[in-house]
Amino acid sequence: MTQRTTTCFIAAMTIGLAVTACSSATETTTQAATDTAHATSAASGAEQLTSLLPTPGDVRQTTGPDDIADGGIHLHYQVHGAPNDVMAAYTSALEAKGWALTTIISSSGGGGGGATYTGTHDDAYGVFDGGGYADSTYIDVCAWPAKPANPNCSRGER
Repeated sequence: MTQRTTTCFIAAMTIGLAVTACSSATETTTQAATDTAHATSAASGAEQLTSLLPTPGDVRQTTGPDDIADGGIHLHYQVHGAPNDVMAAYTSALEAKGWALTTIISSSGGGGGGATYTGTHDDAYGVFDGGGYADSTYIDVCAWPAKPANPNCSRGER
């Protein structure tokens, strides 16, 4: 009877170790698959948002897209052109891509100017802020898959 008990104990330990080993591997594999899916989804989300945004004409320099809060992206453009002309052209390009825009503020005079707009494109939400002087205009573009609680679009390096 002692040998039978020992054999049963060893069999139970072997099965317990096998189940534990398989469970850990499954959890690790599941977590790795989840992490990969999340990274792929984030990259896909940025690509989808980028595809909704026109690039201004006569760009001298572009930075981004950079990830920002709430799944959003930030792009910064330095454009060759007078601020009012550049922002008017960019507004038209956004509308041609399907954005419905609201002007928050605009200004002009003395060779300078700028404007800030908010907009929606289906569920996507954007903030478009641009301005400058003479023939240099800077545009900051932030877009999110849905309107965030705090749609802050910080200005890029000037």
